[in-house]
Amino acid sequence: MNPNLLQTPIDYLKGIGPNRADILRKEIGIHTYGDLLNFFPNRYLDKTRFYKISQLERNSSEVQIVGKIVHLKTVDQKKGKRLVADFIDETGKMELVWFRGHKWIRENLKLNTPYVIFGKTSWFNGLFSMPHPEMELVEEYKKNLRTAMQPIYPSTEKLAKSGITNRVFSKCMQQLLQESNNNFFEPLPEDLREELHLLPKAEAIFNAHFPKNQELLAKAQFRLKFEELFYIQLQLLMKNLLRKKKIKGFPFEEVGDLFSDFYKNHLPFDLTEAQKRVIREIRQDLGSGAQMNRLLQGDVGSGKTIVAFMSILLALDNGFQACLMAPTEILANQHFSGISELVENLGINVKLLTGSTKTSERKKIHEALENGELHLLIGTHALLEEKVQFKNLGLAIIDEQHRFGVAQRARLWKKNNLPPHVLVMTATPIPRTLAMSLYGDLDISVIDELPPGRKDIKTVHRFDSNRLKVFAFIREEIKKGRQVYIVYPLIQESEKMDYKDLMDGYESIVREFPMPDFQISILHGQMKTADKDYEMDRFVRGETQIMVATTVIEVGVNVPNASVMIIESAERFGLSQLHQLRGRVGRGAEQSYCILMTSHKLSSDSKTRLETMVSTGDGFEIAEVDLKLRGPGDLMGTQQSGVLNLKIADIVKDKDILKLARHHAQRLLKEDPNLEMEKHKVVKFAYSQLVKEKSIWNYIS
Repeated sequence: MNPNLLQTPIDYLKGIGPNRADILRKEIGIHTYGDLLNFFPNRYLDKTRFYKISQLERNSSEVQIVGKIVHLKTVDQKKGKRLVADFIDETGKMELVWFRGHKWIRENLKLNTPYVIFGKTSWFNGLFSMPHPEMELVEEYKKNLRTAMQPIYPSTEKLAKSGITNRVFSKCMQQLLQESNNNFFEPLPEDLREELHLLPKAEAIFNAHFPKNQELLAKAQFRLKFEELFYIQLQLLMKNLLRKKKIKGFPFEEVGDLFSDFYKNHLPFDLTEAQKRVIREIRQDLGSGAQMNRLLQGDVGSGKTIVAFMSILLALDNGFQACLMAPTEILANQHFSGISELVENLGINVKLLTGSTKTSERKKIHEALENGELHLLIGTHALLEEKVQFKNLGLAIIDEQHRFGVAQRARLWKKNNLPPHVLVMTATPIPRTLAMSLYGDLDISVIDELPPGRKDIKTVHRFDSNRLKVFAFIREEIKKGRQVYIVYPLIQESEKMDYKDLMDGYESIVREFPMPDFQISILHGQMKTADKDYEMDRFVRGETQIMVATTVIEVGVNVPNASVMIIESAERFGLSQLHQLRGRVGRGAEQSYCILMTSHKLSSDSKTRLETMVSTGDGFEIAEVDLKLRGPGDLMGTQQSGVLNLKIADIVKDKDILKLARHHAQRLLKEDPNLEMEKHKVVKFAYSQLVKEKSIWNYIS
């Protein structure tokens, strides 16, 4: 087929014309024949069976019957009139009813002529009746390109008002398939189609619009979804390959003394199998000669920091420096104190650089970095300043990546003639299906098991009416020497209201837990940084037992002695946020608790979120539920929703097809990275067309 036909403006299709074309462009973004072809039905009416009137059941299903109209009459009713027709077949009689459009119907209906009727039946006065049936003369029915399954296309109010009905879409689709002679370019190689028993493209397109039966529809949809996801994955994987070819990295060929000594003699606990696997993946990257660009996902408390630290040792063993950048001072301080303990016996020089570092100390750090005496620098955005120059930065680790922009990451690269290896860490579990699509051009490692000895956090849902019991429970925990978080929601638009909620809550807590027996900290976004740090520090040191806060404490604060997390108005939080907040407790050896407080009024989505939190602690499972509830666009924020502008596949429902597509795209590129083989000619052509088009690829991270 001439590929240019699909580029033809939609105005030229018979049955469309300039006015309709204009509405199609504005309402649903259909500009060309190709756009229309990829506008798929969202459901189908199954017309595989004809019923006899005597076989009708008293249910509300849609049925189709062949018969004749033998009589028409108008019946008066309270408001206006209704038109009633007696409709018969050889087994009985029923009525057809119209409440509007009488004149047109009377003029166009033929008596005693066979019709196919379709619609919902109801039982009334001892007879079946069908209001406003779809009707077609049997002779027309036989002529039309038709299938037993009738496609129903997505519509909008404006389309319906403009007369662009489902029937119009069907007719236009019919016209398009006739003009193209159902002859479409086949973008999947023959061996792949044979292996997966995929329908040819033309047959799949035809059966997606006019399926002959359920089985062919399922095969057509599978084929088209696979193709769409296959090319998304191919694009991402090619991007990754290209980057590895183009961007050379420092080869870390040695696993030297620091790494080996630490592993054998100083490791504070046994690594989990997942941690060992991820370290192997990182070692492989670092030794490959290409720049590493890896995303490390691990649930709260899964031990990402020790994996990061061992990667740092590999850099130092090969004569390079490393840096670790965190989004907040609290988090940077925490990494610094944790890593300082680990390096005690290793003779490694580590320093901390944040906005609070004194000028005299900064000078020393700058000098030691440039002459190579300083091995590892931990800090915040302060690491990105011009003055911060490394002698030879080999590895940059970025914690909680979503808090740093791409431009900021690029500034780290510029500190060298060759870009350092990059390891990006996040404790926000991204559903695997979404990670494959959004971060498909990064290599992904997942730590999917918690260290042994970690106790599951007990999570319960309590209504506001149980508050006194919850307070009694807090007292008991504080008596045992534990600490408690109480978190209030913060939603930008209503900061005043939220601030009021927080202050009301704070006052009631102070009344309930009076000084001097109890000390309470408060933390919210409107405080100065110094005040926040002071309050947080008191809590970390155990001087205060209760921390009343907004979600500013969400990421990375580590207080092993805090064993209770109370989340107020939990129904106002998203699932991933609830999971992140829960991860602030359960960091010590003691049993920890998370209490979700809500009012009795809950939407069904809120109930699902709360039930999910109570039933599982697995961040990935939670992320999958979140994806189902919120949809891919919402989950990643609007800036990336374009990535999921899919024509037929659905990243949530079709995750198995996505995995299959990724597997086959990987396999094909392993065999033929440059798509030079004769059998992959079609793939090369289809790929070049995609790259030319300004479609979804621009949105991918």
